[in-house]
Amino acid sequence: MEFKLEAKDTNGGARAGSITLDHGTIETPIFMPVGTVGTVKGVHQKELRDEINPDIILGNTYHLYLRPQTAILEKAGGLHKFMNWNRNILTDSGGYQVYSLSENRKIKEEGVKFKSHIDGSYHVFTPENVMEIQRTIGADIIMAFDECTPYPCDYNYAKRSMHMTHRWLERCINHLEKTPLKFDYNQTFFPIVQGSTYKDLRKQSAEYIASVGAEGNAIGGLSVGEPAEEMYEMTDIVTAILPEDKPRYLMGVGTPINILENIALGIDMFDCVMPTRNGRNGMLFTAHGTINIKNKKWEADFSAIDEMGITWVDTEYSKAYLRHLFTVNEMLGRQIATIHNLGFYLWLVREARKHILAGDFTSWKTIMVKQMDKRL
Repeated sequence: MEFKLEAKDTNGGARAGSITLDHGTIETPIFMPVGTVGTVKGVHQKELRDEINPDIILGNTYHLYLRPQTAILEKAGGLHKFMNWNRNILTDSGGYQVYSLSENRKIKEEGVKFKSHIDGSYHVFTPENVMEIQRTIGADIIMAFDECTPYPCDYNYAKRSMHMTHRWLERCINHLEKTPLKFDYNQTFFPIVQGSTYKDLRKQSAEYIASVGAEGNAIGGLSVGEPAEEMYEMTDIVTAILPEDKPRYLMGVGTPINILENIALGIDMFDCVMPTRNGRNGMLFTAHGTINIKNKKWEADFSAIDEMGITWVDTEYSKAYLRHLFTVNEMLGRQIATIHNLGFYLWLVREARKHILAGDFTSWKTIMVKQMDKRL
C-alpha cells in the first residue's frame, strides 16, 4: 500500500490524500459503501461502478463466513471474483458483529464463542482464524480482530477489553507473518484503537497502535450510542497520536454531519450502513437537509428528488413518484432511495476533498453542517 498526503486544511486537521492498492487508487477522504454479504443492498454492481463510483466498498467477515462460507469464496477465487467487483474491498473483522450479539456470545482470552443468528449453530472466532478467513475472502484491506465495547461502559471493563484487543493484535500479526497470501495481490492490515470514551484509555491505545507500525490504522468502538461530542473528543485525542503519514479509518461512522466533523479532525476513511438502511426506510439525505419521503407533504410534489442531480435517479424521478412507490411497498422505491443516498455520501466526501485542496474546507463545512441539520 502507498499513502500520499496531498493537502491539509490550514485551519484544522482535514486532509486530502490517496491510497494506492492492487485494485486501484482511493482518493481520500472516502466513504465506503457497506456490502455486508457480498452486495451493497439493492444496488447492482453496474450501478455501483458507473453511477455511485466508489473506489472501495466494505464486506463483513462474520456474515461472509456464515454465508456463503469461506470454502465457496475460495473456490470462486475470492470475493472480488465472486461478486464481480474489480475495485478495492475492505473487510471488517467481525468484532462489531460479535459486540452486537451480546446475548449469544461468550468472550474469553482465546477468542469468542458465538451463536449464529441464522440457525443457532455455535462458532468460535480467534485472532488466528479471523486472519485466515480474511485471507480467504481476499479483501485488499483487512482488519485486526478486536472487541468493540458497548456504551456506556464501565472503566475497568473498557481497560481490560482494550488490553485484550492489544494482545489479540499481537496474535493477528504473528499469524499473518506465517500465513501466505491466497491470491495474486497484496493485502494491507489495519489494527484498531479501542478504549471506549475514556481519554486516558484512548490515548494509551492510540500510542500502542501507532507503535505497531502498520500501514494504516483504524478507530473502533465509537458510533455505538455515545453523544456526538464524545465521539469527536475521542477522535481528536486519537488523531493527534496516530501517525500523519498513514491513513486513518473511523469505523461505522456515520451521519453526513458526523463525517464532515470527523474529516475536520483528520479522518480519511468512513463506512456506515446509514445511507442504505435509511434509504430503504424512506429517509433521503440532501445538502439542504433530510427528507422523509413517506410524508404526505410530498404526495403531489412533482419536482425532482434532488435538483442537484448527483445521481441519475435524482432528476429521473419526482418526489411524488418516489413517495408513491413507498406507499405501495414497491421495491423500486427502496432501490431509488438507496442509490440517491449512496450518491450523496460519495458526493459529500468528494466535495470535502475539493475544498481541502482549495484551502477553504472549514468555512464550507460550517455552511454545510448548518444546511444539513434540517428536516425538510
